[in-house]
Amino acid sequence: MTPLAALEKAAPVRPGGAADAIDGVVPSWVTAPASVADAVEVMRIAAEHGLCVVPRGAGTRLRWGLPPASCDLLIDTGGLDRVIEHAAGDLVVTVEAGLTMDRLAEVLAAQGQRLALDRPIAGSTVGGTLATAAWGPLRLGYGTARDLIIGVTIVRADGSLAKSGGKVVKNVAGYDLGKLFTGSYGTLGLIVEAAFRLHPVPPARSYVTCEVGDFARAGAVVQEVLRSSVVPSAIEMDAAAGAAGPIGPITVAVLIEGVAAGIGARAEVVAGLLGAAAQIDAEPPAWWGRYPDGATLLEVTAPPMALASLGETALPALLAAGAGIRGSAGAGHWYVGVPGGPVHEVAQLVIGLRSAALAHGGSVIVRVRQAGLHETMDLWGPAPTLPLLHRVKDQFDPGHRLAPGRFVGGI
Repeated sequence: MTPLAALEKAAPVRPGGAADAIDGVVPSWVTAPASVADAVEVMRIAAEHGLCVVPRGAGTRLRWGLPPASCDLLIDTGGLDRVIEHAAGDLVVTVEAGLTMDRLAEVLAAQGQRLALDRPIAGSTVGGTLATAAWGPLRLGYGTARDLIIGVTIVRADGSLAKSGGKVVKNVAGYDLGKLFTGSYGTLGLIVEAAFRLHPVPPARSYVTCEVGDFARAGAVVQEVLRSSVVPSAIEMDAAAGAAGPIGPITVAVLIEGVAAGIGARAEVVAGLLGAAAQIDAEPPAWWGRYPDGATLLEVTAPPMALASLGETALPALLAAGAGIRGSAGAGHWYVGVPGGPVHEVAQLVIGLRSAALAHGGSVIVRVRQAGLHETMDLWGPAPTLPLLHRVKDQFDPGHRLAPGRFVGGI
């Protein structure tokens, strides 16, 4: 039996087209399993016929990572969109990977609960969010997907089903596949279900926003807020080039959450730390939780206290080139959007920022890139754990058929 004939017995299959391209690579076929059992059969058939497989959720982050070296079969998880169980009393939810984060938020909000993972891109799925380890402002107060996931079900490269963790927070026995698969870019297996611990929706919230003079001041006020007793849920920063110079307004915004009776006093404390021009609002600034625009998107990690130093070294050159800088100043994770330009010039900007971040023990990863940039430079930067990552890849995908080449080191 041909691969296509076998796949058609397991799930709907159609030829891949331009709209299905993963960073320019068009899959031979696209299939959309409607159940976990169908996904298992699809993966088993792919293994039997040696097909290279790439998973896709809503496609909102398909440009993250490198193009796949090959793609015979694109697995669309949109049919796996069910809430399996919401144990509201235990603050736990179990869902299928194709469920959108927006829909999940609606379901949880009806019970006064939330999964404290932000949704910078509307329509993102649970599986895609996990596969790319995406995050937003709330990472400061609640952590990332690795901190909130308590169980996962995956289909391995050979089509076998594997589970790790459970639907209760205290069950942590076994191999922690949830943390392993978060940020794996589909290179280890197909995520089909996930269980998360939840938090109650805060009764009240306030956003305290203020423009500050420069990166040194921004770094100082961030440290003051972090050392204060207000316990912010998020501290964000937004910076862009100015009309009259390389550095325009730098804005710091702080999210305070909690009971209504205490929000006002805590917000006033933050406003006093940020400066006389600070404003307190019930709604976030328009840029809150959004990626900066640009043909190339960088993810920068460095200690929060390094902000002032980076503001003296690499960040002014990026702003002068028209870049925007935005992200979690409190957690030391930022995104930089770099406009399109000559590839060698963009590469030099990235290399300069990476060198400055490495000096503080940080990193710079190119999440989205303009055409040709990956041929000029390493998108991931130094990876001391690369030998371990290769061993894990060999264990989970010995044939190297799952999203080949998408991850660091060509994994």
